Amino acid sequence: EVLRAFLDHRRDVLGRRTRHRIEKIDHRLEILEGFIITFLNLDRVIDIIRYDADPKSALMAETWGKKHRRATSEADYAAPKPGKGELTEVQAEAILNMRLRSLRKLEEMELVAERDALQAERADLAALMADPGLQWARIGRDLADVQRQFGKATKDGARHSTFADMADVEEVPLEAMIEREPITVICSKMGWIRAMKGHVALDSDVKFKDGDESRFIFHAETTDKIIVVGANGRFYTLIGANLPGGRGMGEPVRLMVDLPNDSDITDLLIWRAGEKLLVASTAGDGFIVPSEEIVAQTRAGKQVLTVRDAVKTALCRRIRGDHVAVVGENRKLLVFPLADLPEMAKGKGVRLQKYKDGGLSDAITFALADGLSWKDPAGRTRTENDLSQWLGGRAGAGAMAPRGFPRDNHFT
Repeated sequence: EVLRAFLDHRRDVLGRRTRHRIEKIDHRLEILEGFIITFLNLDRVIDIIRYDADPKSALMAETWGKKHRRATSEADYAAPKPGKGELTEVQAEAILNMRLRSLRKLEEMELVAERDALQAERADLAALMADPGLQWARIGRDLADVQRQFGKATKDGARHSTFADMADVEEVPLEAMIEREPITVICSKMGWIRAMKGHVALDSDVKFKDGDESRFIFHAETTDKIIVVGANGRFYTLIGANLPGGRGMGEPVRLMVDLPNDSDITDLLIWRAGEKLLVASTAGDGFIVPSEEIVAQTRAGKQVLTVRDAVKTALCRRIRGDHVAVVGENRKLLVFPLADLPEMAKGKGVRLQKYKDGGLSDAITFALADGLSWKDPAGRTRTENDLSQWLGGRAGAGAMAPRGFPRDNHFT
């Protein structure tokens, strides 16, 4: 198609050049006819130019086929009769614009020879315009001339550069261009985020807007990627160096990423390469996702967990150990092997626990040999080593949580 378009373009150019040349030839032939008439009636032309008040109109009105008496003075000059003569306006204008000394050089043979040559050329051009075969033959000759002039064997067509193998380009991560400094990331319950310089005490007194309070606070560095887990199942990425300073109240997270107004922040965590995370929805579905699959490159974030209707993202936990503990809103606890969960990049996942009423409250991963631990209402850590009562298969109903388990149905 490209070659056909090029050839059609060459034919179009040939047609425009030919039509332009024919117009120039017609114009020149018209002038030559006037010059030949001038040569044959040179004395009369001189008389008109010398004595007539309007030589242009006189030249156009004169009849040149008859003999004319040479005028010896203005009184002796006889003007042509009014009317249309043999010369056109273009011919008359060309005769008047000619220098008088050029009249001596006019030779009939030269004028006739130029006229005949132009007429022959015009006939060839007319034949070319009427015959597509002649046009393609002409295009072929033109392309051959271009090849002879600019081909590989010529000086202008020879390559002046060479191709070389591309060198390995070292990929420089964005973190390498950021000065590494410690920060303390603070995010309020209403979603206002900021970063204080240095690692301040996590239990220090931090001011918030009226009606707002602390939700997340942890130590990080300016080179860290901060992952915002939305209740809509999308994961958003922030850079620690780009977070607003800690002198004020910060800025809403929704100004930095496209988190919908009806979607809350489920979790906020530091991204670590090579980790695996457990993500689950309030409906009790979940799966294991590699940390490399949750990094978003745009403000719109990256859809990882598929949720519909009233279902939301319940949690995102780093995986530690070989078993999963799940507790529902019905306070039933289920423990099953981590190997029962699939590893996926995105999707709805599989059922973690079966519920008759309600949904998922919390889930964690742990090492079965170390037992299951949680904090009681008094802030003390309690560990249950004998979990035989709650061990079962994935998607089971489980059993009532042990005595002393937090009433908010959360492990932490």
